[in-house]
Amino acid sequence: MATRLIRVVAAVVEDGGLYLITQRREEAVLPGLWEFPGGRVEAGETDEQALSRELLERIGVIAQIGAALTERHTVYPDYELTLALYSATLAPGQIPRRGRVQDFRWIRSSEFDQYQFPAADQATMDALLGLRVN
Repeated sequence: MATRLIRVVAAVVEDGGLYLITQRREEAVLPGLWEFPGGRVEAGETDEQALSRELLERIGVIAQIGAALTERHTVYPDYELTLALYSATLAPGQIPRRGRVQDFRWIRSSEFDQYQFPAADQATMDALLGLRVN
C-alpha cells in the first residue's frame, strides 16, 4: 500500500516579541494541541497560496507570506508529513479571530514550553530555537 504524503504549511507571525499560535478544534486530528497557524497544501496550490488561504479560513486574517524558515519531514504509521514554516506578517489592521480554530494566543518564545504542540511542530520549533530572542 502506498504511503500517503501530506504537505502542511504554517506561519511564524511575530509582533513586538509575541508569537501567534492557534489551538486545534476538538473535532480535529490531535485535538486541543497548539501550533503555528496554517494547514494543508491542496493540489495545484503553492505553499504561499495555501498558507494565505489557511490563515484567512482559520483566523480571518490577510497576511504577507515571507521567507521559508525551515522544513521538517515526519513519518507516522499511516502517512508521511512535511511541515514547512514561513515567516509571515499580518496586513495592517488585521486582527485574528476564532474561525476554524479552538483558540489563539500571542505568546513569548519563552512560553512555548507551556503549550503542548504536535510532534512535527515541536521538532520544527526546536529547529528554530536559534531564531528565538526572548
